[in-house]
Amino acid sequence: MSDLREYAPGYWAGRTLPLRVEAERQLRRRRTTVMAALLTALPFILAAAFAIGGEDGGERGGNRINLMDTATASGLNFAATALFVSAGFLLVIPVALFCGDTVASEANWASLRYLLAAPVPRTRLLLSKLAVALAFSLAAIVLLPLVALAVGTVLYGWGPLQVPTGGSLAAGDATGRLAVAVGYVFVSQLVTAGLAFWLSTVTDAPLGAVGGAVGLTIVGNVLDAVTALGDWRELLPAHWQFAWADALQPTLEWGGMIKGSAVSVAFALVLFALAFRHFARKDVVS
Repeated sequence: MSDLREYAPGYWAGRTLPLRVEAERQLRRRRTTVMAALLTALPFILAAAFAIGGEDGGERGGNRINLMDTATASGLNFAATALFVSAGFLLVIPVALFCGDTVASEANWASLRYLLAAPVPRTRLLLSKLAVALAFSLAAIVLLPLVALAVGTVLYGWGPLQVPTGGSLAAGDATGRLAVAVGYVFVSQLVTAGLAFWLSTVTDAPLGAVGGAVGLTIVGNVLDAVTALGDWRELLPAHWQFAWADALQPTLEWGGMIKGSAVSVAFALVLFALAFRHFARKDVVS
């Protein structure tokens, strides 16, 4: 790059493709608007379902039904329920979309080579795109419970969080606990982000990268359901995807979230490293 600076005074690799520019480009994408609209609409759909269906009779057992039974107890309960019904699959989609579409779409539009010819160093390009993709993914994960909290508070009032296992948490404490839960959900989705981002550097088809990440995430959920695997399931990120529920208990338990975070971050770092390694050697022709 020093030779390039001799011919182009003022050029500095670290100033190419600023995060602000990349964020503005991604924000103008139609898929960003559509995803934001869907995530915003979900709490309203969920509230309508509770209004139409009325009170659940609790005929089935399990933690899920207990949590659904307390959904209309307060705005905090409604937000926790919205997070529960979406964390397993729905929130996987925006993460896979933002991280899987970011590089592959440039190749699909035949604009990737022009970015590199600008010249934007490959590492700088990937860092900018990854940082913006993760920021948008975090925004999507925060948006859903935030809208649900607002909708739930309007419909069911502001009050303590009723814990499904018994007891309650004061509204102030529960708000902090819910923030911890949302943060953990984001960390647990780093595996999907890593898969999508790596596939985005491998293929020129955005749908292939997004679909591949979602598909492999589903495979992980299926494997976690195979009890014959025993303790091996603890190595699967999917095994810990609902560990955030421990944050909503009367006594906050960190054990499951720490283990889940360690597994998720370890897988994500390997996948991000693979993405940078592959892209550094990739022959970009589109």
